[in-house]
Amino acid sequence: MTDHAPDPALLAKAETLTEALPYMQRYAGATFVVKYGGHAMGDPELARDFAEDVVLMKAVGINPVVVHGGGPQIGAMLKKLGVESSFIDGLRVTDAQTAQVAEMVLSGAINKELVAWIGQAGGRAVGISGKDASFVRARKVERTTRDPDSNIERAVDLGFVGEPVAVDRSILDTLSNAGVIPVVAPIAIGDDGHTYNINADTMAGAVAAAMGASRLFLLTDVAGVLDKQGELLTDLDPARIAELRADGTITGGMIPKLETCVAAVEGGVDAAVILDGRVPHAMLLEIFTRQGAGTLVHR
Repeated sequence: MTDHAPDPALLAKAETLTEALPYMQRYAGATFVVKYGGHAMGDPELARDFAEDVVLMKAVGINPVVVHGGGPQIGAMLKKLGVESSFIDGLRVTDAQTAQVAEMVLSGAINKELVAWIGQAGGRAVGISGKDASFVRARKVERTTRDPDSNIERAVDLGFVGEPVAVDRSILDTLSNAGVIPVVAPIAIGDDGHTYNINADTMAGAVAAAMGASRLFLLTDVAGVLDKQGELLTDLDPARIAELRADGTITGGMIPKLETCVAAVEGGVDAAVILDGRVPHAMLLEIFTRQGAGTLVHR
């Protein structure tokens, strides 16, 4: 009788599963909030990978909550409809017409597309916005800008751009406990009755803090936070982030992302992770391997 050695590729798969086991045990029953955005959203292959990752999390006992953005899609729809956009300090000024288009794109097209991807991957998802059951209450964002000539600060009116002031987690708990993955569009209503468009990172951070999440993942179009030599910084805390900001290592669009991470961990989230959404299965590498894949921010 001849001995048949097992296929090395199959053995490697088995070893991958055993490496993942302690992480599965550690996170069983935990809540992970995932902000999904960037160019990964426009790529069907990456969208499929993302949906599979979220469904796998649910299957091993983690409760994922997905919060999505949609800036490029809103921009494309405004262009198609011939609506002019203006920006102040990189933020879109959202008038009543722009707010309507943003809600249509976010709560409609993108939200349902993500729900469908998760369904195709074998999961059950329900799409909601902060308006549903009034689970997120918003207020108008107050911003100032400094005049470069006079150096005088003046108030800026961004229109219907909001920030979350209260999150009622009960509807998300109800959905998660029923085996459903909530997919959240960053739209909410204010006490003034107006509908506000909320930055998706900010919305995800507020939801993660309200849920007492174990992890907040911000999927972006970069590898994570890089030092001045272009090397990935894998481990940061608020004090180190302040130092890196002061010396100019952290600039531009990474600043608000890290502000969201710091606010989340100071609000009770165990850790926040900035991940490259263009890497297939980046979340699984971050959660289930010793290596990790992005920049982890902790208290």
